[in-house]
Amino acid sequence: MRSVLGAVLFFFILYFPANSYGQRIQGVLIGGFNTTNVQGDDVFGFHKVGLNAGAAAFIPFNENWSVSLETSYSEKGAYHAKGGRGMDYMLKHDYNEYKLVLNYVEVPILIHFEDKNFLKAGTGFSYGRLIEVKEWEDGVRMATTTLTDGPYDLNDFSWIFDIQIPIYQQLKFDARYSFSIFKIRERYYYNANETRKQYNQVLSFRVLWVFNEKISKAKSRRR
Repeated sequence: MRSVLGAVLFFFILYFPANSYGQRIQGVLIGGFNTTNVQGDDVFGFHKVGLNAGAAAFIPFNENWSVSLETSYSEKGAYHAKGGRGMDYMLKHDYNEYKLVLNYVEVPILIHFEDKNFLKAGTGFSYGRLIEVKEWEDGVRMATTTLTDGPYDLNDFSWIFDIQIPIYQQLKFDARYSFSIFKIRERYYYNANETRKQYNQVLSFRVLWVFNEKISKAKSRRR
C-alpha cells in the first residue's frame, strides 16, 4: 500500500509544474466527529461516536475541479446500550449490550467539483489501517479481539461521498459518508444460525480551515 501512495504522490508532483505547484496548493486542517455503524452485526444504528481529525492538501485544476489528498485519524465501531433502541427483541441475539472500538489512520483521495464558489461535492476512495481494536459483549471484554489475533481485517478500503459548504471566510462545514468496499470481518451468529459479512458505515461531520484558498483561486483564473 505504501508503494501505491508513493506512486500517487509522484504523479501529483509530475503533473503540476514545480513553479506553480507550491503556489496553487491549499492546505487544510480538519476537526470533527464520526457517527458509525457496522453493517452486518447484531445491532443497528449510527450510535458509536468518535473523533475524526487530520490534515489535507487540495490541488485545483481550474475554478471548478480539484483533487485532495488527506491523512486523518478516524474512530469507528458500533455501540448498543443494554435496553436501548437498535435491536429487534422479537429475535434472539448473541448479546444484549455491545461496544466495538475500531480506530484507523486513513488516507482518502477524492476529486471535487465546486459550483459557483459555494457547494463543493466530491467522491473518491480511502485506505484505512487499523491501529486499535476493542470489543465488549454484555460488558465483558473479548480477549480474542486484538490487532494481532483478529478477527478484524487490518486494512479497510472505503468509498466516500463528500459535501462542503462555506461558513465564514476560510472556515467550511464538511459532511461525509463512507462505506467499506470489502468486508472487515465475517462472523457466525449462533442464535441466528447464520454467517454475516461486516462493513464499516460512517457519517462524518467536520469543520475545515483552508489556507491559501484566495491565492489558489486567483492563479487558477489567470491560467
